[in-house]
Amino acid sequence: MLELTLARGIWLTPDLLAWPPCALGEHAASALDWALHAAPEGGIDPRAAEPVAWQTFPLAVEPALPDDIVAQHPHLARAVALWLPPGVDAAETLRGQVVVAAHDASGTLVEASGVQNGPVLDRLYPEAVHARLGLRWDAGVPSLRVWAPTARQVDVLLWPSGAASTDAPRRLAMAPASDGTWSITGAPDWAEARYQYAVTVFAPTFGRVVENRVTDPYSVALTVNSTRSVIADLDDPALRPPVWEDTPSPLLGHAVDQVAYELHVRDFSRSDELIAPELRGTYAAFTEDGHGRRHLARLAAAGLNTVQLLPIFDYASVEEDAARQVHPDPSALRSAAPDSEGPQGVVRTPRRSFNWGYDPWHYQVPEGSLATAGAVDGAGRTREVRAMIGALHGLGLRVVLDQVYNHTDGSGQGATSVLGRLVPGYYHRHDRDGEVSHSTCCPGVATEHAIAEKLMVESVVHWVRAYRVDGFRFDLMGHHSRATMERVRAALDALTPDADGVDGRAVTLYGEGWNFGEVADNTRFVQATQGQLGGTGIGTFSDRLRDAVRGGAPFDDDPRVQGFGTGLVTTPNGAAVNGDAGVRGQQLLRDADLVQLGLAGTLRAFRFRSQETGEVVRGDQLAYRGQPAGYADEPDEVISYVDAHDNETLFDAITMKLPPDVPMAQRVRVNTVCLALATLGQSPVMWHAGSDFLRSKSLDRNSFDSGDWFNHLDFTLADNGFGAGLPPASDNAAHWRFMRPLLADPSLKPDAGAMLAAHEAACDLLRIRASSKLFRLRSAAQIEAKVSFPVSGTWAQTSGVVVMLLDDRRGEGVDARWDAIAVAVNANAWSVRQEVPAMRAGGWAVHPAHEAGADAVVRRARCDDGVLALPAWTCAVFVHPR
Repeated sequence: MLELTLARGIWLTPDLLAWPPCALGEHAASALDWALHAAPEGGIDPRAAEPVAWQTFPLAVEPALPDDIVAQHPHLARAVALWLPPGVDAAETLRGQVVVAAHDASGTLVEASGVQNGPVLDRLYPEAVHARLGLRWDAGVPSLRVWAPTARQVDVLLWPSGAASTDAPRRLAMAPASDGTWSITGAPDWAEARYQYAVTVFAPTFGRVVENRVTDPYSVALTVNSTRSVIADLDDPALRPPVWEDTPSPLLGHAVDQVAYELHVRDFSRSDELIAPELRGTYAAFTEDGHGRRHLARLAAAGLNTVQLLPIFDYASVEEDAARQVHPDPSALRSAAPDSEGPQGVVRTPRRSFNWGYDPWHYQVPEGSLATAGAVDGAGRTREVRAMIGALHGLGLRVVLDQVYNHTDGSGQGATSVLGRLVPGYYHRHDRDGEVSHSTCCPGVATEHAIAEKLMVESVVHWVRAYRVDGFRFDLMGHHSRATMERVRAALDALTPDADGVDGRAVTLYGEGWNFGEVADNTRFVQATQGQLGGTGIGTFSDRLRDAVRGGAPFDDDPRVQGFGTGLVTTPNGAAVNGDAGVRGQQLLRDADLVQLGLAGTLRAFRFRSQETGEVVRGDQLAYRGQPAGYADEPDEVISYVDAHDNETLFDAITMKLPPDVPMAQRVRVNTVCLALATLGQSPVMWHAGSDFLRSKSLDRNSFDSGDWFNHLDFTLADNGFGAGLPPASDNAAHWRFMRPLLADPSLKPDAGAMLAAHEAACDLLRIRASSKLFRLRSAAQIEAKVSFPVSGTWAQTSGVVVMLLDDRRGEGVDARWDAIAVAVNANAWSVRQEVPAMRAGGWAVHPAHEAGADAVVRRARCDDGVLALPAWTCAVFVHPR
């Protein structure tokens, strides 16, 4: 098959290539004649007869690659080895078109394809990992350096500060170096100039040499809509607002102390009438006394200590010039019926103003659409982001950024492709067919390649040094290797207050440790997935607790699957997918075990008696969808949560799962129980913004591009967003039949009183977690010593109840006030009496946060001679004084 724009061949070392056997069909590799064709200007046609205008090198075929090569590239274990003859200049050859071709004995072309160049470029230019790339300042003089080892020529195109966008640039030649970089030293008057690189390079997707005009992947500032990079000095005092300069980062005692609030910058203030219209939806709104800031202050006073921001790096999907944005007709949206199809048809406008931002363009520059109009062009974004971070630090809140290094918006010669136009073929991972991988939804970045990994590591360091960021959440972290994540950790740990202005050891790291795609099951490297990060201090989100509490999984065909926290047995919704009473009862026991394990940090070695079997089990002996449920070695390797920006909000999941006739007051209690199970366990915690007050996205399971309308976030607690119409068809139409009657039911939309009650109950959970280090034990050893589930799997166990005992009398004490704490969760729709023999000693009382809290129902909970009286849908915490 003639597929010269694909890259089935893999060039590994200067003298060795690999060819995947799956691409050969019925042909035996050893029976074919193999050759590498090279043409500086392109134009190769492997079917052409001799003589030809390009070089051809015969390739010696062997059935297997050397063992050391397979160890480095395990996905090539069955690949054919193709050896080049001596004397081939690999570096020069890679500056043109390269094709591997195979012919049978009759001379018929069997296969031909381009090659993947990542491994060999890493071999040819090992010193590039030490190069200082991007913009640097030395005594007021800027310099630029870019890695483009396959380029014929690289020039910088320069537009002086103040030049019109239509003015012709100055063209200045950059000097090449042996490490594959090109550099130029400028002059002081280059400050605030705009620039691009003009890279003369062979583009495989076009089959010819082109001049690509491209921005700097290490840009620190950009023009509107990312057309040009800006030579900005981020140390300029004008970019260092006092609120950022003078406000220190709040510190955690340990990573397990983190309680994060996941928030989109635009959502935070877009509907806030206390904020000036020109500031709404921007970084600047965080510095204003608006409803959002007041809400965060209330949460911080209760115990929230971190804000986790959805992507704020430069992304491609949103028009950055507010004057050019197209907005849906607000009157048409407001007039639509709660179950109407109308709103979903208009929210995804051209030149839109909203997106979650998981489509990276430039990793080190703040997104312009989130800046005020006067700051979009140039480095003003930096000042506004710093002021935002300083304002959050002033509330006692750390700032975690959501980073997306696993993919980019564009690749190849695409309009938003920076990396692919600088070094074609290098930065993106290819699948078994030679196509750029899209398992992450977008072109996947091959961070196993040295300079791709370098960009990731140095970008993380940049955000910490230049912005004083306190942590990172990595999107689809399982598409990176454990080794890459360890290098990120090491680079941060090397930052010191004296040298860098920050203590990098205090920066927290965690991400999505899902295992899928072309890298699944350690196919290419040991992945940064659940259960493979032991000892790193890097956390992964736990789907175990999430699914057990909510029921089902995020991508179920029927969203009505119920779980421990959503009435599986006690409030069945009648959906056949949940099974009969016997099936539901058995599933509830399994869910309860996963809940208990989650409360104990999802530790693989934690032992407790199973509710389902009555046997003592380890965490890794419990099953979760064919995998061990317990996977962490230490509690900071897990993030507990029950909802996030993706999939339905907690309120929406509860709405889909509970029977419609459950009163709103009970729905509030269900919400609190679900949050409690994520909040009072032995791991860092994340809440999705608004979960504390019943936020809805009108049942939208993927609101990434659903605009302000479906992503409504109202910190006045007046409107939770439910009933905004049927959510966009592309991600939800298969569930519209379930959604429509719910959205049309006015009893399912909470009023302000219900939203306030949920918020106040959630704040009490924060106060409880903050009240004792027993909720935040720092090691598996401490958890093993102090955490137990005393009635689980015993004769005393009541179905739908979990009791966790935190006993500070065992091991070294961590709490000066209480020698024991008990967390009792009744997920039944009725009150229960739960006998707990371990609590027969007198002196137990409900937690002071309950006594002083807004929930009168939980104050009715009692412990009398080891018998707990627990109201329906209640999490009650009891304390025993020293």
